[in-house]
Amino acid sequence: MGITLYKNDLPDDIDLGKVIAVDTETMGLNPQRDRLCLVQLSSGDGNAHLVQMTDPSFEAPNLKKLISDPEVKKLFHFARFDIAILKYALGVDCPNIYCTKIASKLVRTYTDRHGLRHVCKELIGVDLNKQQQSSDWGAQELSSEQLNYAASDVYYLHQLRKKLDIMLEREGRMHIAQSCFDFIATRAQLDLDGWHYDIFEH
Repeated sequence: MGITLYKNDLPDDIDLGKVIAVDTETMGLNPQRDRLCLVQLSSGDGNAHLVQMTDPSFEAPNLKKLISDPEVKKLFHFARFDIAILKYALGVDCPNIYCTKIASKLVRTYTDRHGLRHVCKELIGVDLNKQQQSSDWGAQELSSEQLNYAASDVYYLHQLRKKLDIMLEREGRMHIAQSCFDFIATRAQLDLDGWHYDIFEH
């Protein structure tokens, strides 16, 4: 598996195909307070492309174009957060979404463990090392451990989607999953606007 690190944007000529796995690393969990530090991408070929935001005034036009392209399906695990931080930091909407965490919750109803590590271990037999999850992603130079951790968060999403799609079809829940995926951008905007509670509750 390979890792390529870019500073502040993707190169002009990169082509990652029509289905890409996406993840983000930030300084914390509040998009308005905690800046975007890293965006990870993978086309499912065993390689990860990491864009590190080292310049506070980054523009990232190539990354923005990719994220906002409606013809490119974006795979996330917990898309709600990633889409919110991408919208806040890059100023772009992210259409055509698939969230492996939502898919897991819809079909793995026999468990309450839907974190990426648990889903990977059960469905594809990969035990992820999450030690670097809470580390300083704002550092100018990221460690090899951080880079490997960040890459592992996108390496396996294509495989997970295949397994989860089989389960969604088997349980007759593909349609409701798609409806949930379509709503994620709205849920992320509600988060950014301060509506952090469930507006559908009584």
